Amino acid sequence: MGRHARLDVVDVGTVAAARGGDKRSLDDLVAEHLPLVYNIVGRALDGHPDVDDVVQETMLRVVRKLDSLRDSSRFRSWLVAIAMQQIRARARARQEMFARSGLEEAGDLADPSADFVDLTITELGLTGQRKEVAEATRWLDPDDRRLLTLWWQEAAGELTRDELAAALKISTPHAAVRVQRMKTQLQSARVVVRALWSDRHCTDLIDMLEGWDAKPSTLWRKRLVRHTKACRECGRHWADLVPAERLLAGISLLPIPIELAARLGDTAQGLVVADATADGLSGGADAPDGEGWLGQARDQLAQRPGARAALYAGAVVLAIGGVYLLVPDGPADPPGAAAPPVATSAAAEPSPSAADSGRGARAQLPEERAPVPVDVAPKPGYGSNVDGPDPAPPADRKPGALPRRPEGARVQPVGGSYWQPYPGQPMMLQQRGQKVTLRGQGYFHVGWAVAYYNCGGEIAMPTWTGLKGKLFHAGSGGGRRMDDGMPGTTTPGYTWMGRPGSDPARLPSGAQQMWQAEFYYLDGEVTLHHNERSGTSADYDLTVTPTTWSGVTQDLRQGPDYQRGAIRYGHVRDTGSDGAPVPQYLTRSTPADPSRVPQRSMVT
Repeated sequence: MGRHARLDVVDVGTVAAARGGDKRSLDDLVAEHLPLVYNIVGRALDGHPDVDDVVQETMLRVVRKLDSLRDSSRFRSWLVAIAMQQIRARARARQEMFARSGLEEAGDLADPSADFVDLTITELGLTGQRKEVAEATRWLDPDDRRLLTLWWQEAAGELTRDELAAALKISTPHAAVRVQRMKTQLQSARVVVRALWSDRHCTDLIDMLEGWDAKPSTLWRKRLVRHTKACRECGRHWADLVPAERLLAGISLLPIPIELAARLGDTAQGLVVADATADGLSGGADAPDGEGWLGQARDQLAQRPGARAALYAGAVVLAIGGVYLLVPDGPADPPGAAAPPVATSAAAEPSPSAADSGRGARAQLPEERAPVPVDVAPKPGYGSNVDGPDPAPPADRKPGALPRRPEGARVQPVGGSYWQPYPGQPMMLQQRGQKVTLRGQGYFHVGWAVAYYNCGGEIAMPTWTGLKGKLFHAGSGGGRRMDDGMPGTTTPGYTWMGRPGSDPARLPSGAQQMWQAEFYYLDGEVTLHHNERSGTSADYDLTVTPTTWSGVTQDLRQGPDYQRGAIRYGHVRDTGSDGAPVPQYLTRSTPADPSRVPQRSMVT
């Protein structure tokens, strides 16, 4: 089967074999369809912390109930129906819980760090109107969002209309009516996104947005849609809307993250064993040796760049009853270190004591154990994750929690040539050759001001030299990226980097877009250099100010405020580990010409 099997090419023989207890066939089915379930659940819950739980419950239910499937050719629609049932069951359970507690669910919104829309845009590289469609899904009603999760897969070629209807337990004609109604709402939401993203805002819209809390909602969607229909300036956003189904056609499924595999691995193994053995799928001495569905997923995901894989670098694979778990196993050993042996039970059923205690079979495995192959990924070393170009996060997305690193001796200047009007005020770097050497253990802030009106062109980026210890890029804030449109202007494309028709400031190819305020964590010493070439590169100024974790957090959590030029919430970059990003143009050496420090930092 292909990576994402369509129903019309699903091997019914494989389904039948899995129903009959064949472990390899079960592996194939689950590995093929786990990404589909993850995408459906993830979009329906929009990155809510419950996504992992619902995916886990769905796949365990599939394993447990597979022998109840009467028609192997309907496996796909049966699987999707189970996923939708679990989504609805989770929604009902949460409503009942909040009704009993008298609390509102507003405080339990989607985890910003797990935002599914943003993840989709970033991982799949969506741009233009495809990106607009993804952003517009935030504005849909909950029922329409759940329907969209299925229709998205239909438009992308992963589901048929009959499968969609079967999953909703309605007729195909009824499904067509509901889909059309949802598409109308999606189109309106796309216009809302366009209006908010536009470089030109009419005065009425600016006044209206003063009362907006920067959170998508049905009420504000309706208000903004009414405005765009009545306003000549904003009405232009209804033009040239490509049908959403054409935009979504051919978009691949978002790959399952390593966190989900690890989350599945945290499940009590007794439950998994019980689910597997209930259908005669117990594993014995002939159980597959680590190449099952999560083993396959692990191998694919381990090759993905970035810090996500590093979060579970010390994971091992356990083969139990035909179901494979990626289990976090504490801190990873240094690269090249021998991995400790890992064992699992050769018996298929949990011990009675485990069932009696309610703790599952994990702590009550029999003494007879057989070794299972281990695949342990090394921890990412410091400097392995270097900043690079990245898309702007949604303006209304609140940042996740900033990991708190130790704050010892406050970061202070210990040398350099800079201008500081008075002690305690920011250190200013305004021309080539100015620099500041910082030392300490804590946070500091670098503020950007691009004076494109004095001189435009490519920016001779500032560089970092003489690093002793570690420097991390902790976050970005100040309320805006420097390429954000200026609020209140009528000139399209007018940003803090310049205006069209003049000579705006430009980033070098491959450079990360700076925000007005960049925050760093230093444990050691480093020198920051100003490299502007007078008359031949863009004019810019830098301010450097020591700060604290609390100060950084307060800045990042400040929401949009157009009156003070704040377009967006801040963005957390630090992960709290050595896998956190380091800034570009960073080196441990002290070159004679600091402007020649390579963009790709080498500090490992």
